[in-house]
Amino acid sequence: MNATLADIPVAILAGGLATRLKPLTEKIPKVLLPVAGKPFLTHQLALLRAQGVRRAVLCLGHLGEMVVQEFGDGAAHGVKLEYSFDGPVLLGTGGALKQALPKLGESFFVLYGDSYLPVEFAPIAEFFARSGKLGLMTVFENHGLYDTSNVVFRAGEIAVYDKRARLPEMHHIDYGLSLFRAAAFADWPADKPFDLAEVMQRLVAQRQLAGFEVKHRFYEIGSHTGLAELEKLLRKE
Repeated sequence: MNATLADIPVAILAGGLATRLKPLTEKIPKVLLPVAGKPFLTHQLALLRAQGVRRAVLCLGHLGEMVVQEFGDGAAHGVKLEYSFDGPVLLGTGGALKQALPKLGESFFVLYGDSYLPVEFAPIAEFFARSGKLGLMTVFENHGLYDTSNVVFRAGEIAVYDKRARLPEMHHIDYGLSLFRAAAFADWPADKPFDLAEVMQRLVAQRQLAGFEVKHRFYEIGSHTGLAELEKLLRKE
């Protein structure tokens, strides 16, 4: 993957039901929630553009048509936008990516639709290209601070990733930005739901998931607390 960031698309996973944010998300998808006076996706796209990203594919489900109506082709935000819809069955984070592969191409970033990540993308992409692996997960030394830690990161490698089984040696957390080659999804079923965490766990078992440690904390709007924190941060800027 010898490509500039302008050549690497970002898949934004924005198809969930956002149940933790109800009633705010009953009539509006999470990426359109107002933060510091603008839809959250506006801030997310500005962050991506500042990093040199020029193309994004939004994986949509619940109320996704509202996102298309609001953001269109992305020209107003300097990032070319395409859309991939789950259809009648919610496909989960993994299934949504599998469906979007024709739009994503050979290698791509993956970003959660509720993550705001002030981190440099270029060194991560370069590290991934050098690794030769099928996937990369960014991790943050969290010690349970911002959310429940779910990664054992040892000697520069991801030894364990599990969102359910909590181990005392889990001091890191999935930061929310990853990279994949399309081949990572080759053995997974099309049109059937599966979780991206399952893909990552299989890659860990195959020693095909690179780990990149990030030093800056993450922000998210997946909870009311996170939403308030990001509002405070962006109001200052």
